[in-house]
Amino acid sequence: MDNIKLLMEEHQYILRMLKVVRKISLNIMDGQDINYEDFDKIIDFIRNYSDGHHHGKEEKLLFAQILDYLGPLGNKLITHGMLVEHDMGRLYVQELLSSLDRVKQGNVESRIDVIANAISYTHHMERHINKEDLVIFTFAKKQLPTEILEKVDIDTVDFENAASKKGTQEFYISLLESLEDKYLS
Repeated sequence: MDNIKLLMEEHQYILRMLKVVRKISLNIMDGQDINYEDFDKIIDFIRNYSDGHHHGKEEKLLFAQILDYLGPLGNKLITHGMLVEHDMGRLYVQELLSSLDRVKQGNVESRIDVIANAISYTHHMERHINKEDLVIFTFAKKQLPTEILEKVDIDTVDFENAASKKGTQEFYISLLESLEDKYLS
């Protein structure tokens, strides 16, 4: 299993969810009620698929090897680059949750914060994914020795086998498709 190819395929699912988030944000801007149940599904997808599953593979497998093998350059690229961006995405999600809670409690003005954090998250993740696909993954392929990339691929099989027992990919892709059908069809 090619780790980098799989990560890039998963990016496509994440980008599709970002389109759903943008459409829901537009609906809120147009005055529609907030569908908290759908936001719960989106946040579940973000936290457990995008962050837990996808970023888990990046951080534990590929990025760990970049850090180990490339020393200070890897540290700058990963610790001060990609991991900071992962944390920034988590911050937008936390702020989105706080905004949703305030609206639920009757703070109508916080609707703007829901939109702002949702859209900020989509912009952030689009740039982040583009950087990983075009820069980080290309750099890893060129700079890491074949045996390290092969180890990452073997570890990816183990990671995916454990996730497969839980049905992670199937569950979250199905959740994505149901939200796409509802909001983008």
